[in-house]
Amino acid sequence: MVKAGQRVSVWLEAKARRGGRGGGQPSGLDRDRITEVTVRLLDAEGLAKFSMRRLAGELNVTAMSVYWYVDTKDDLLELALDAAFGELSLPDQESDEDWRDQLRTLAHEYRGLLVRHPWVSPLAGTFLNLGPNYLAFSRVVQQVIRKTGLPVHRLTSAISAVFQFVYGYGTIEGHFIARCAQAGMTQDEYFRHAMSAVTQAPDAAEVLKESEEIMAARGGDTVEEMMERDFTFALDLLVAGIEAMVGEAAD
Repeated sequence: MVKAGQRVSVWLEAKARRGGRGGGQPSGLDRDRITEVTVRLLDAEGLAKFSMRRLAGELNVTAMSVYWYVDTKDDLLELALDAAFGELSLPDQESDEDWRDQLRTLAHEYRGLLVRHPWVSPLAGTFLNLGPNYLAFSRVVQQVIRKTGLPVHRLTSAISAVFQFVYGYGTIEGHFIARCAQAGMTQDEYFRHAMSAVTQAPDAAEVLKESEEIMAARGGDTVEEMMERDFTFALDLLVAGIEAMVGEAAD
């Protein structure tokens, strides 16, 4: 039960589609532009540094001008989150494309979103995600998983297995890339620097030595290639697991 005055979601409070509060709103602004600039600032500076004052400065208006269009910072972050989900290219459910290919497309799209926008990860775990773009993504995910042939009572488990994996993988990858940028290094330079630092810690060096064979066999000349190969194979394992469970259910 929601307590009086407790915030729920911008999408449940009849505010998401509001163009402004009425007469006197600042000229040259609209909610789409405010949301677009919010996304750009979050990409450039991160969630921790984002503020309504910083946004207003980027828009060259006062902070109060922004509040003509959104009531709170959280409302705006929800709008930005759903705008990011609008970037996803969703597979056509009217096509005869195999569910495996469609599932891989969705997984790669979601991973790409989390990598491009590292701030999406914490916000996705904070808000209810009821915006139209997220709901479109969620609907297609359910439709694709239904095509697998799994029993209905196993569908949510399959969705969790695939997309919580993608969430975790994309979150870590996105944060790694952000750290590289903050350090002024490429991914490969940062990786070599990190590995060099690790070898100076006796306990960590011992673990790393045990991992050398695995790391060597991993393949890939760059960090980006290694991450891509790991992700692709892990996703293949999940698809194979779904196929196995479908067969088990049939038996």
